[in-house]
Amino acid sequence: MVHNHYSPDLVQAQRDWTRTYQALAEAGAAHNTVLRRRLIGLSRRLVQDVPRGERADLRRRAQEPS
Repeated sequence: MVHNHYSPDLVQAQRDWTRTYQALAEAGAAHNTVLRRRLIGLSRRLVQDVPRGERADLRRRAQEPS
C-alpha cells in the first residue's frame, strides 16, 4: 500500500498517542489526570489534521520502524 505523505510531526503525534494510551491503561487511578489530558490533546490534533478515512493508515505508518 502506498502511504499518504504525512508530516513527520504528525506521525510522531500518533506514536505519542499510542504510548500515552498504553501508559494510561497501566496507570493507577490516582496518577492518570496528566495522561488523560495529554491523550485528549493528541486526539484533538489527530482528528483535526487527519481525514477519517486515513487514520488507520496513519496508525500503521506510526507502527513502522523509523
